[in-house]
Amino acid sequence: MTLLTFENNIAAPSNPRTGGGQWTTRCNDIQPLTSTVPREYVHRSAIAEVFLTGYERLGDEVFRVTAQWPRAHSFFTTSDGLSHDPVQAAETIRQSALLLAHAEYGVPLTHNALVWSLGFKTEPSELLIGANPSDLELIVVCRDFAWQGNRFSGFIEVTVRRGNRVAATGTGLFSCVSPAVYRRLRGTYAAASSSSLWDVPRPAPIPAASAGRVFPTDVVLSPGDRPGRWLLSPHFGHPVLFEHPNDHQPGMVLIEAARQAACGVLEGEPFRPTGIETFFHNYAEFEIPCWIETEIAHSSDPDVRVVQVTGRQGDVKTFEATVTGTVADH
Repeated sequence: MTLLTFENNIAAPSNPRTGGGQWTTRCNDIQPLTSTVPREYVHRSAIAEVFLTGYERLGDEVFRVTAQWPRAHSFFTTSDGLSHDPVQAAETIRQSALLLAHAEYGVPLTHNALVWSLGFKTEPSELLIGANPSDLELIVVCRDFAWQGNRFSGFIEVTVRRGNRVAATGTGLFSCVSPAVYRRLRGTYAAASSSSLWDVPRPAPIPAASAGRVFPTDVVLSPGDRPGRWLLSPHFGHPVLFEHPNDHQPGMVLIEAARQAACGVLEGEPFRPTGIETFFHNYAEFEIPCWIETEIAHSSDPDVRVVQVTGRQGDVKTFEATVTGTVADH
């Protein structure tokens, strides 16, 4: 047994079991301790949802960000439980952009983030869960990170390494605006809150297996009025998708809807998503039905499936996504 003492000059007590001998380690003799980055830097309320553990600058616009994925997560999971969820890469990339914007480029924590695009590709063999949590190294290249008045914007290119191998790559385009600007952008919708909708009844979700999920509570789609079309209907009390109040459907909910819609339109095939490229055009509001439509695109590889997903609220296109994946048993 080793007791860590943070009083460097205090003599170590005797081991009560053996009657003597030191059993302490001085604070300045131990390795640096690991912790997450401040949750506020990645716009999360729960420390458990912070995946980043630190960062350092490598060059003018290049950073090394460290992260860790737990062996098990309540939402980011796969049907067999043996691999990390590829969508977890999207959340990790999102967090890295926010961390650097706040910690290195001076964006106030009170600013609101607007995500315009977020994309990722994963290598399934590098997502297998091991005997320990997965420690990751992200090499983040910041493109055009700059202020224009009180608006900050930037584009990131990210390579996610697990050990010496690439587990994922991704990009993101985002901007940050002051609370006053955000209120003007949102107008009357700024007063909306997902926390006030927890008890509002929602349509029954589609079966979890059809959506590529394990638990019904994680399903964000309800049946539509024709094949290949669904209604966006997440549970507003979901502890991860709505881990803090929002005034619109979060981007990660829309990415999840794209993943589930692709699984749904390919139901009957052992489809495994490996990447999603998403472009956000307009806010998806709570009060307006958001229809998720799909179209299977051509793929020259018989083992690969590509699905185009579009979200619409009336005549307004909220987002577009391209979901790519493999047929697992080929």
